[in-house]
Amino acid sequence: MTRILIADDQRDVLEALRILLKGEGYQTEGVTSLAGVFHALEKKEYALLLMDLNYTRDTTSGQEGLSAIPKIQEIDNTLPIVVMTAWATIELAVDAMKHGARDFVTKPWDNQRLLTIVRTQIELAAALRRERKLEAENEMLRGTMPDLIAQSPTMRPVVEMISRVAPSDANVLITGENGTGKSLIAQAIHALSPRASRTMITVNMGGLSETLFESELFGHVKGAFTDAKTDRAGRFELADESTLFMDEIANIPLAQQAKLLRVIETGDFERVGSSKTLHANVRIISATNANLENEIAANSFLRQHAERYRKQVGGFDESARERLLQHRFPGNIRELDHIVERAVLMTKDRQIRAADLGLTTGSSESRNVEEMSLEEVEAFLIKKALARNDGNARKAAEALGLSRSAFYRRLQQYGL
Repeated sequence: MTRILIADDQRDVLEALRILLKGEGYQTEGVTSLAGVFHALEKKEYALLLMDLNYTRDTTSGQEGLSAIPKIQEIDNTLPIVVMTAWATIELAVDAMKHGARDFVTKPWDNQRLLTIVRTQIELAAALRRERKLEAENEMLRGTMPDLIAQSPTMRPVVEMISRVAPSDANVLITGENGTGKSLIAQAIHALSPRASRTMITVNMGGLSETLFESELFGHVKGAFTDAKTDRAGRFELADESTLFMDEIANIPLAQQAKLLRVIETGDFERVGSSKTLHANVRIISATNANLENEIAANSFLRQHAERYRKQVGGFDESARERLLQHRFPGNIRELDHIVERAVLMTKDRQIRAADLGLTTGSSESRNVEEMSLEEVEAFLIKKALARNDGNARKAAEALGLSRSAFYRRLQQYGL
């Protein structure tokens, strides 16, 4: 239902308007002061504000309401304001329009005229919001994508999966190496979905700095920060009733993941600098070339150890993520846990860097055995045995001629 905010210091007026507007299918909320107006607008969105001009007893000038109009427009400059007063004059009506009111109603009002004004102003405001959203979309760089060519037999299961998934509203994760066409798959899913008539919004998560993360995704209001000269819609707002393609999703900083989780689960978010909760119906398609199993596990271990050692470490930088992806982890998840714990202890920064991980950049095989200590040789052989046996500790122990208890002691000793 379309929601209208009514402001008047007389409760019988609020009730009469509530009954009138409810009969036309509108949902109304009433407040008895200008402070109530500002409080309501900070919390919710309304299709129209129907506002009396006088609130102080024995005041008929209308200056209270007039002076509030510009402040209301700072909160929402697309909100149509229709003013009311029992002390109407031509001068007051002209003054109200100059301050930013869309129309003027005298008390007692004519029901049909009031309903016509309300309906017209709501439709005009909706058209204005659509126009501004379209302008914001056009400002974004959205490259055109070629048609998906998939005649190879190996692509048939992919095409079949797309045809099954696309008509639903399910969120989708696409994985694969760089250059394998993840963005084409995303475009194909959107084109076959019920949202195809709307533009798919794209954002490269790997290109967002932490300082711009919230502004780009959720938008901001004027004055939220130094360069915020005007209100700006974020990607989620622009993708309302459409699809949001989030490329390189694995590059989201750990500190920002909770904020993203909320909007994915509920659709609710706030623009930077505003406490008003907005809602967007967005289908999310995300893509990554990362090994997400390692990434998720590493982030989980990072949270645990950062809390345990009371260190403000917010995630892995690009070099560290790349190094983790390159490492084969023959010691499986236990080795990853020890590596992350060591990195948390060693780092001097708020992010883990490649050097903090203590992983060699070359293969251990390139080192001469004579250059290794006995412990390094033993750890190397254990890693090789684990790798040959796909991480199966029992088979690796048998291959090395060790009992299971002796093998597990060495795994613990070498942090594997």
